[in-house]
Amino acid sequence: MSMNNRQSGRDELRAARRQGRPYFWFVAIFSFFVNLLMLTGPMYMLQVYDRVLGSRSVATLIALSVLVVFLYGMMGILDYVRGRVMGRVAARFQSTLDLRVFDAVMRRSAVQPDELAQTGLRDLEAVQRFMSSPVLMAFFDIPWTPFFIFAIFIFHPWLGLLALAGGIVLICVTVVNQWVTKNPTLKSNMAVMAAERTSEQIRSEAEMVQALGMRGDAFRRWMGARSDALKGQIGAADLTGTFTVMTKTFRLFLQSAMLGLGAYLVLLGELTPGAMIAGSILMGRALAPIEMAIGQWALVQRARKGWSSLSQLLTETPVEPQRTALPKPKAKLDVQQLTVVPPGEQQASLRLVSFTIEPGQALGVIGASGSGKSTLARAVTGVWRPAGGKIRLDGAALDQFETDVLGQHIGYLPQRVTLFDGTIAENIARLSPEPDPQKIVEAAQKADAHEMILKLPGGYDARVTAAGGRLSGGQMQRIGLARAMYGDPVLLVLDEPNSNLDNEGSEAVNKAIRNFKEQGKSVMIMAHRPAAIKECDTLLMLEGGARAAFGPRDEVLQKVVQNHQQIRKSAKPGGMQ
Repeated sequence: MSMNNRQSGRDELRAARRQGRPYFWFVAIFSFFVNLLMLTGPMYMLQVYDRVLGSRSVATLIALSVLVVFLYGMMGILDYVRGRVMGRVAARFQSTLDLRVFDAVMRRSAVQPDELAQTGLRDLEAVQRFMSSPVLMAFFDIPWTPFFIFAIFIFHPWLGLLALAGGIVLICVTVVNQWVTKNPTLKSNMAVMAAERTSEQIRSEAEMVQALGMRGDAFRRWMGARSDALKGQIGAADLTGTFTVMTKTFRLFLQSAMLGLGAYLVLLGELTPGAMIAGSILMGRALAPIEMAIGQWALVQRARKGWSSLSQLLTETPVEPQRTALPKPKAKLDVQQLTVVPPGEQQASLRLVSFTIEPGQALGVIGASGSGKSTLARAVTGVWRPAGGKIRLDGAALDQFETDVLGQHIGYLPQRVTLFDGTIAENIARLSPEPDPQKIVEAAQKADAHEMILKLPGGYDARVTAAGGRLSGGQMQRIGLARAMYGDPVLLVLDEPNSNLDNEGSEAVNKAIRNFKEQGKSVMIMAHRPAAIKECDTLLMLEGGARAAFGPRDEVLQKVVQNHQQIRKSAKPGGMQ
């Protein structure tokens, strides 16, 4: 991958951050006045000790106090406003990238569900939390540390040298903190995510875990992952806490040291008592941003890791180019020399497969488990991209359609149907924010699931969960078929459509397929059971990812039977010559 490609994801993040640049300048200007107003306390102490106590003037004390109240009020307002501004800049940054990151996560999860896909949205949130956190304000305040140290130099060079030495020590502690805690924090975050993945897998399969008596073993597996995560978290927290306590203790010591040195200089007559107190306050103010940065360094590291991961995710999953809108295609599917290599693998699951489905036809794809049927379904629906060959719908290659548009033209029923939290109507409407009730009912009627849905408590408004809730596997499959038919697609791709159905359900699916064909549309069915290919006009037989037979259904079935008879005959004693 070239350097330009590697930079593309980072450039997208920078472009989103650049939208907030005017507000960053706004916050920087406010930070200037906030830090300038931080001198209010030291100057007030200086005047009270050196002028008010010496002159014993109540009027001067009142005037100074009124001025201090006003200045502190202004400082509080400015500090509050810059915090609100940064919160909105962070929210704008996230909202700008939400769709882009979500799209990248979905596309990558479909073909390569790795760590980048699993953590993409959390990485974006980590960067957003950093941008809205007080630690970012500390980075705006740190440039003013030399200014405060210079002000201490004005009081006395010895005080300035002490403050400068303390600042250098804290900066060194910050660098060492970053170097020492980087890897432990990274390992801790990875262990936490692994434990979360394990718990999510167990939770999603809770029914199976319960039925098979796996709760104890599942708990022990999760507990092992959780223990590793806790050990990592404790280790990282111990390191971070060590540096935080060290920084806080050293800063308090410096303030006391400043008071002690200031008192010595007062005794020598080289410093006033007011300057002694003011110098100690300025010292605390100068080092406070550094202490804040060290104390919140885990947040900084998580944001840096999130930024790096997002850069990689967006680079490796670039924006899909806009495509010219095409008219609604006819139901003709033409597959030419198709070769598919599953994501993350080196060996092709399909090799040089060719066939054609005409409008009004149903093609059955048969073969043993692992022969490439589900791979073909994923390729035809556009989930997996071909490594070679072409898939054309009405003459147009699939990559000429927008992803969401292609999904409207090709209805897909996966082998394992999953419903989303919501109503049955919302699931059939594919989670559309403004579903058309008429189209929902029509899709259910086409799938011959309308009567079944009406018999459920609540009908179309019955709520279901990702696990299906009280629905059986067959009911979920028929609702999934209605979802595939929603929006009037021209091609249906059904992967084992009757695997969970009884005889009545299988007949309903066959009736739906028959009606779909009569409308001049086409169907492709991946099947194991004979009942699934009852309405098929042609059959494609796959063996080891290659086309073994293709033609009219009865001819292919006859050929399959003859091959099986020949194999059995050859396997008998004396059958081999």
